[in-house]
Amino acid sequence: MFEGLERNLNTVFRKLRARGKLHPKQVDLALADMRTALLEADVALDVVNDFLARVRKRSLSDEVMRSLTPSQQVIKVVRDELTTTLGGEHHPFVLPGANPVVILMAGVQGSGKTTHCAKLALHLKEKGRKVLLVAADLQRPAAIEQLFTLGGEIGVPVVSEGRDPVKVARNALKTADREGRNVVIIDTAGRLHVDPEMMKEARRIRDVIRPHHVLMACDSMTGQDAVIQAREFMWEVDVTGFVLTKLDGDSRGGAALSITNVTGRPIYFAGTGEKLGDLEPFYPDRMA
Repeated sequence: MFEGLERNLNTVFRKLRARGKLHPKQVDLALADMRTALLEADVALDVVNDFLARVRKRSLSDEVMRSLTPSQQVIKVVRDELTTTLGGEHHPFVLPGANPVVILMAGVQGSGKTTHCAKLALHLKEKGRKVLLVAADLQRPAAIEQLFTLGGEIGVPVVSEGRDPVKVARNALKTADREGRNVVIIDTAGRLHVDPEMMKEARRIRDVIRPHHVLMACDSMTGQDAVIQAREFMWEVDVTGFVLTKLDGDSRGGAALSITNVTGRPIYFAGTGEKLGDLEPFYPDRMA
């Protein structure tokens, strides 16, 4: 991802490197070009403004302006602040000592939510966890069928017993206890867009099941729409972190640059391909 943004920022950096001493006006011209690049990458406007304000303040400091290589210092400032915007240091996905650990996966239809339930299940299985997948998206029979198929591919059992999502989740916890499964991943309802009914259902499951993690699958290709959805889920179900999907298909990167900054919650994982093994921990410093 970030191909377009990286290309545009590198153009700005080349202009900066071509200069010797820097003046505030030259810094502001560079910041204007960065602003255009970030907006073209579909980064949220308030995130862009906050990022550029931080870069400008540090870039015009005496430490930078009086250095022997001010342009290089400005470039370093930009990279540092990009890392901060992406979430700063790496946040590992830590499971508590509970047995079972319950993970609720939320997200809108088409975000890759169900697929990434299976990807996360495989990731945890490879770390020695005994995972149980729960198909609680009762609004979409295709999603239930999809999760059973994916579970079969990765060798992880899937359950979906009940006519109500809360009952499905409760029955799954009983199954996990009976079969010695120490991680339960619940796939919740998806809709074409965020709506009150979807939120109500997600809240009901959260309030009854009390999951240890509430993850939201965000489609990186939706840009600022993903940020709007993330805000909604934060307000309604208190998301603990994000799984950013379809990074292999997005050259802009606006969602990744915006979500953590807007919500204060980390991106734990990135979906980097179509295979079920294509799930990687998210490292902000590597992305920047």
